[in-house]
Amino acid sequence: MAGEAGDDSLYPIAVLIDELRNEDVQLRLNSIKKLSTIALALGVERTRSELIPFLTDTIYDEDEVLLALAEQLGTFTPLVGGKEHVHCLLPPLESLATVEETIVRDKAVESLRTIAEQHSREDLEAHFVPLVKRLSGGDWFTSRTSACGLFACCYPRVSAPVKAELRVLFRNLCQDDTPMVRRAASGKLGEFAKAVEVEYLKSDLVPMFVNLAQDEQVSNDSVRLLAVEACVSIASLLQTEDVEQLVMPTLRQCAEDKSWRVRYMVADKFTELQAAVGKEITKTDLV
Repeated sequence: MAGEAGDDSLYPIAVLIDELRNEDVQLRLNSIKKLSTIALALGVERTRSELIPFLTDTIYDEDEVLLALAEQLGTFTPLVGGKEHVHCLLPPLESLATVEETIVRDKAVESLRTIAEQHSREDLEAHFVPLVKRLSGGDWFTSRTSACGLFACCYPRVSAPVKAELRVLFRNLCQDDTPMVRRAASGKLGEFAKAVEVEYLKSDLVPMFVNLAQDEQVSNDSVRLLAVEACVSIASLLQTEDVEQLVMPTLRQCAEDKSWRVRYMVADKFTELQAAVGKEITKTDLV
């Protein structure tokens, strides 16, 4: 009887493996969507020791299957034993954050941001921040673009030395040789600005904003375009005199940018910029 019980307990993982290896994409997709049921059948220990490693090793599938997997893993914390074990979900999500298809990477980053909140401060520094470092230093631009979306969610709860490391890493991404990485960094600069202390906002992030807003990639104005959006967040966090000194010279340049799309973005964000910079600067500069 004991042997039969053991065989029964192996059945769910055996079914999953069979379906994930099936040539029919729909069967593989259905199997991924049933992961939570399979995890419940296995229990938290076997989910951690068998299911998660198996999923990590099999990330080479069709995009729609990988997308479903990235979404599922974001809800898996209770199924691996709660917050103290949540870091075991990082390896498969890290792999998913490096794949070629943008929609899969974005969903993996979304799930990583969700489970970052469930890490303790100690686990953030021991497990999550090293993941951010690996993605930031990845050989492929895909991993570095994904890294850009993970700074704001972990920065507020780590120690001062680790915060300093994260600011340096983000600056490196803002200066990356690949335009797609700079674009991703520019798109996440505003939310990172809201997480960073004001002193470092002025000393570290404003120079990043200035450089991105003057990005010289002639054939691709999207880096400068997104920098205008970051300007709204940055200006709203600074005192009036700092806005005038640190932000307005660059904003004036954006308003006269050679790309009509950048100038249009300034116009499109005009009311938000007015609210961010305040009445006095609006009167003297924006009207």
